[in-house]
Amino acid sequence: MKSYVLFFNQVDRSSLPYVGGKGANLGELSKAGFPVPDGFCVTTFAFQDFIATSSDMETFFESLDILDPQDLEPLRKWGERIRTHLEQLAIPAPLEQEIIYAWESAGKEISYAVRSSATAEDLPTASFAGQQDTYLNIRGRDELLRHIRKCWASLFTDRAIAYRAKNGFNHRQVSLSVVVQQMVNPQIAGVMFTADPTNGNRNVVSIDASFGLGESIVSGMVSADLYKVKNGQIIHKNISEKKIGIYPLPEGGTVTKDLPPDQGTKPVLTDDQILSVAKLGKKIEKHFGSPQDIEFCMENGEWFMVQSRPITSLYPLPDIPQEPLRIMFSFGHVQMMTDAMKPLGISVLRTIFPKQAFLEAGGRLFVNPTEVLRTKPGRMILPRVFQHLFDEALSLEIREVIERPEFLNVPPKRGFIKAAYRLVAPILKEVWNNLFKRDPKLARSKVERYMEEKWTAVRKELQGVSGPKRLEAAQYQLSIFGKGMLQNILPIVICFPISFHLLKKALVRWIGDDKKLHQLNKSLPGNITSEMGLVIGDLADLVRELPEVEEYLKQADDQTFDEGLLHVDGGERFKRAFDDFIGKYGNRCAGEIDLTRPRWRETPTQLVPAILGHMRSVKPGEHRQKFLNGEQEADETARRILHQVGSSGFKSRQMKRLIEVYRYIGGVREHPKYLLTLILDECKKAIQAEAEELVKKGVLQHPEEVFYLTLDELIQLSKGEFKPDVSSLVADRKEQYEWHQTLNPPRVMTSEGERVTASPRQGEFPEGALVGNPVSAGVVEGTARVVQKPEEAHLQEGEILIAPHTDPGWTPLFQSAQALVTEVGGLMTHGAVVAREYGIPAVVGVEDATKKIKDGQMIRVDGNQGFVEILSEGNDNR
Repeated sequence: MKSYVLFFNQVDRSSLPYVGGKGANLGELSKAGFPVPDGFCVTTFAFQDFIATSSDMETFFESLDILDPQDLEPLRKWGERIRTHLEQLAIPAPLEQEIIYAWESAGKEISYAVRSSATAEDLPTASFAGQQDTYLNIRGRDELLRHIRKCWASLFTDRAIAYRAKNGFNHRQVSLSVVVQQMVNPQIAGVMFTADPTNGNRNVVSIDASFGLGESIVSGMVSADLYKVKNGQIIHKNISEKKIGIYPLPEGGTVTKDLPPDQGTKPVLTDDQILSVAKLGKKIEKHFGSPQDIEFCMENGEWFMVQSRPITSLYPLPDIPQEPLRIMFSFGHVQMMTDAMKPLGISVLRTIFPKQAFLEAGGRLFVNPTEVLRTKPGRMILPRVFQHLFDEALSLEIREVIERPEFLNVPPKRGFIKAAYRLVAPILKEVWNNLFKRDPKLARSKVERYMEEKWTAVRKELQGVSGPKRLEAAQYQLSIFGKGMLQNILPIVICFPISFHLLKKALVRWIGDDKKLHQLNKSLPGNITSEMGLVIGDLADLVRELPEVEEYLKQADDQTFDEGLLHVDGGERFKRAFDDFIGKYGNRCAGEIDLTRPRWRETPTQLVPAILGHMRSVKPGEHRQKFLNGEQEADETARRILHQVGSSGFKSRQMKRLIEVYRYIGGVREHPKYLLTLILDECKKAIQAEAEELVKKGVLQHPEEVFYLTLDELIQLSKGEFKPDVSSLVADRKEQYEWHQTLNPPRVMTSEGERVTASPRQGEFPEGALVGNPVSAGVVEGTARVVQKPEEAHLQEGEILIAPHTDPGWTPLFQSAQALVTEVGGLMTHGAVVAREYGIPAVVGVEDATKKIKDGQMIRVDGNQGFVEILSEGNDNR
């Protein structure tokens, strides 16, 4: 039997569908023995039966379904119409009688807080905080019923309608309960977060407190005191000037009063009270099993908890102990792919790399270099490596943590230094030989020979088996891939960034500056990713000759891509050239380190924007001529440098050696990732073949469902040994993946959950400039084109590419861009190296560049000093 009213002692967190998030959490707290004022919940059954009496609601819902949440005026009008209608709608007699009976049982003479509690509220992944209304100090039968009706109507406030629409919640499926809770007449009230909401530290309790009712804090009417507690110690106090307080009136309602000056400037809480309420907050967190956002108050020295909900803004933690303090950095920031990954993609990378060092959190991987950084050499070397190879901000954030006493006071694990030496020593020996002894011109042939052998071995291994054995073979090949790279390719390619910095120092020491260095980076010999970009240009030049093919490409789809080409004039000619491209580069795509991403061979239309964009912005043959000019410029620069240094002697020999190492080994810098994509693609083909078989057997409904399983789970499934229900597991993980996509991963985080942030780079920059890191010299002005995904790009001539990040899958766009700006990156990351090779200015590490810069704005990119200026709003008529 459905109940219209449930008292707090009748509900807990399992009651959410009936009493909403707020009601469920209050019932849970009350049943667990925490100090909660008594009360009851008017259930969602009551709300549903109430609106069912209206003959207009279905029309209202249909109108809400087609509303654009960005179009505020229609949204406002419909919200007002629905609220007015519901506030005038009569409450059915049986429902009204049950509410009144509960009110009389709780106490007719008592004042109540009447608060909305939605079923899509106070959830682990969506708080809906502040979307519905709360009414305080409500007295009497008629006022109670009126405010319950107002709470029901507040499900259709403008902000609530817009929030649901933006977050994909069906208006019909979100129901509302009303919490009726005895009022406390507090001297003090506040909001407590059991994890620091500013940086995510799970060991820090953050407390805002003021005098009177907590509404003054929640509504932002007062600047509350701020206290922070970590591990039972007060670590921060900020005593604000509190000018007003909100207090209940005897006859009902509230009043805002000015506080006396001497009260407004004194601390709200004593030290004992701060520690006491923080301890209570941590107990509540432990009960719920996650950090909580808690509203509390104090009446006559007694604490009361009036609300608790999960903190939904925290980035998830990896599954490791919080103590002792550990540090992790985002693998995605280093690899220029910060998007969330599906479980299969993550498990594949954790098969390649050591699981203990590669940790999963929020659908991303984080690298744990803690043990290395606990050693003195590690603290000296690793931050410098990060600064030169990846991202200056990454280096600064790591330095900030490793200098803390709580990090320094923990020694490395016994035997770690010896084990690390045994691993690193032979690699360093090889690096030395490659830098100073071996012929760098032979590096490419050596690398490519290993790549061919490895790729051939993997294909042979996977083609000779089927079923679980094929999946196990793929898992084995992935597990040995990293070791092979470490021994055979890493000692070669790491010489590129090392030679860059040695060359930079030598240029400054011997000829006075390093301005010629960026010219030596142009048209590196054998760079497989740059060669791919050149072939894209060749395809674009071919399409110029085939107008029917151009028109076809504009409307082509993946399923009929090849077949459709055969029905247009010139299509067969283009298809032969395109097939050659796919044969060599079809294993690539944007975000290519994620095996679950569709490869170009699977979705060839991903390449269409790059081909058509090249036609719009680059003249026929210009891309090849630019590359030749770059080669000539680099050769001429090398000659001038050697002439300045002198034609003989130690300086000349060293400079010549460094230039050759830099250019020839720089040419194979992209080869390791290319090999990785080859191996990933072969493994993906094997996984897809087994997924098709599982679909035929009825184990899976669709082949792509394997992306939501780990590799181990997939092997168990193929053997018939997987216990969980696959359909429900896949559905849960799809929902989790959608949530992960909304998260903004930290660059560096600690095991306490702290999101570490470095101070912006200092310097004399124009007012309002967006500051990043200069990675490719030059200054240009042009029209901004913000691109979130390369397959959606429509670059025009003279436009500047603004992207969240770039990896090799973005390379086809570089020929069309006048300059590059990214949110993520460093001196030696993909976008920086390719930008220097193409000779376009680039600034990377510009925080929120894709949000702060708008399509069509005229901007100046200064790749010399590392900043972006917005010159004018511009026009974007496309």
